[in-house]
Amino acid sequence: MKENIRIKNPWSYLSLLGLMVITLLFTSCEKDDDEGGMITISKIYLEDVNSTVPDREVSFARLGQLLRIEGSGFTGLKRVYINGFQTTFNPVYVSDTSMLVRISGDTPITEAEEDVRNTIRLANSSNETIISFEIRSSPPTITNISNTLPNPGEEITVYGTGLIEVSKVVFPGDVEVTSGITFDEEEGEFFTVTMPEGVSESGGSIYAETANGGVYSPAYFNFKDGVLLNFDGMGSIGEFGNTIRQTDLESASIGEGNVSQGTYVPHRPASVASFDAGKNRASEVFTSGNESWRTQLTPNIPASTPLDEVAFQFDIYVPEAWEGSGFLKILLINNFNGGEWTGGVYNYVPWIVDGEVEAFQTTGWTTVTIPLNDFYSYEDGDYTFEDVLAYREAATYKNFGIFFENSDIKLSDVIRGSSDVEFPSSSTSVSVYTDNWRIVSLETPTVSDFPD
Repeated sequence: MKENIRIKNPWSYLSLLGLMVITLLFTSCEKDDDEGGMITISKIYLEDVNSTVPDREVSFARLGQLLRIEGSGFTGLKRVYINGFQTTFNPVYVSDTSMLVRISGDTPITEAEEDVRNTIRLANSSNETIISFEIRSSPPTITNISNTLPNPGEEITVYGTGLIEVSKVVFPGDVEVTSGITFDEEEGEFFTVTMPEGVSESGGSIYAETANGGVYSPAYFNFKDGVLLNFDGMGSIGEFGNTIRQTDLESASIGEGNVSQGTYVPHRPASVASFDAGKNRASEVFTSGNESWRTQLTPNIPASTPLDEVAFQFDIYVPEAWEGSGFLKILLINNFNGGEWTGGVYNYVPWIVDGEVEAFQTTGWTTVTIPLNDFYSYEDGDYTFEDVLAYREAATYKNFGIFFENSDIKLSDVIRGSSDVEFPSSSTSVSVYTDNWRIVSLETPTVSDFPD
């Protein structure tokens, strides 16, 4: 028997039908939003909180920099490609008309395929847009200089990153050098240049122009105003107890490339054939203790300077391999008996590299830089140069000096971390010479792509 079905309330049927239509419409809208519509890019801004213009419209940017991209249709954005490299972004910082994205340090520059080089591409599920935008390498840096107090006519090596096609070097006193510069063509990790005549003895930074832009070194080059002791009349040594005497100093010309500058100190005097194993304070040399760091140094390095921007520098010459035993203990004051790995000292052990023994040797005199916040009293915390000045001024014996020590070494003391590795001492006859003890500034001027 055929059954007839009657709808008792036609309005219920219409309501159900309307609900289905609305549901389909919402589903369609959600699908459209997920797929995304047309995308446009109108402007690109560089975000730099340290700049006087923290939100600046730009036509280029460098690796690592943060961009704000303006346009439309960013809702539903799936992928960002910079120079063809898929770059991650946080959807939280994406609206329909603006987004933030940081250029990854892994973004290819010269290695990028030609058809995607200097481009930014945005894509959703259905659409994409591409804009031409120059991508440059990270700014160059200078991390170290082989000798920061060279004689005129001597060659120095400047180390860092991005040091490609160095065309000009400007020394303190605005002394320019544009010829005879060589550089690492493959990695840009160094360049060499000859120290010219006429460089300011007040010192400062050296400036280099490269294909990646300009760059300054820290302000420690040729800073003779910071010399505490050069064994040739700048400062004087203290002769007391078992200290090295003036008669133990040497002045024969030694070293290749960067040669000795007059008189210098041998940390194993000629009268000592070797240092016994397990001996602290094997030799010692100090300043007279009459010097005033505040008077001498604060006109150039304010007492308020953060301690990580102040360093002790000295020049060192080690003609034969130094490894396995011995180190220099650098003391802010004369109040230590030897063997310390705490307090106002720093132990310089150049033959331990990444936890392993690696022979240390120099062909000429080279500069060692030790930030004052590496001294053990100041390695944890926010200190200023004032803390060191006050520490020295409160000391009974204000002599600044260096011990040669030849005791056993725990790697944990060197790396300031956990390790069970030890380096037992042995008798050593290593020759270690130092000169030109000085306090310098590590403040480094910055170079902006957009001078204000």
